[in-house]
Amino acid sequence: MLNSYTNTDSIQDSTVHGNSITLEEFLENDFEGYEYVKGELVPMAAAAIVHGEIGSNIHFLLASHVRENNLGRLYIAETTFQLSDRVVKPDIAFVSTERLSDDKYKGMPVAPDLAIEIVSPTDKQYDVTEKALAYLKSGTKLVWVIEPVAKTVMIYRSETDFTLLTFEDTLTGEDVVEGFTCSVAQLFE
Repeated sequence: MLNSYTNTDSIQDSTVHGNSITLEEFLENDFEGYEYVKGELVPMAAAAIVHGEIGSNIHFLLASHVRENNLGRLYIAETTFQLSDRVVKPDIAFVSTERLSDDKYKGMPVAPDLAIEIVSPTDKQYDVTEKALAYLKSGTKLVWVIEPVAKTVMIYRSETDFTLLTFEDTLTGEDVVEGFTCSVAQLFE
């Protein structure tokens, strides 16, 4: 267990190599490029160009709809969300107006209503699925996992309710981002 902190870089170096930290220690320090999972720092995968392009597309499409309809706020990858035993930074997240936090200078104390993860080349399927289920267990209503190579979107609503959309399908915000719709193809333009 790490007990004293003098330099964030040394904390990150030693923690990534097997040392554990508490959730409080993680929240008190600036761990840019890391998420916190069950007592360990987990490095976030470096984003490829295609990752940024897809993220920009979905953010543009969603932001217009969310803002025009005053539904809530969208957040990008550096915004932290505290789940039960994790602190995560989804690629894009939506929080409805009624669940927004008044404290704009800390991580979100609630799970997002919609979490969007874009799969990176170094991501393992097991880890991506585990993260999607962790969102749901913490109160997220909808998780979209966007897979750039296959050009698909896996929609998770619960552990037993999920759907795979292909390039020719239509993606909707269901009852979470009401009225939102776009073709899956638009995400990959």
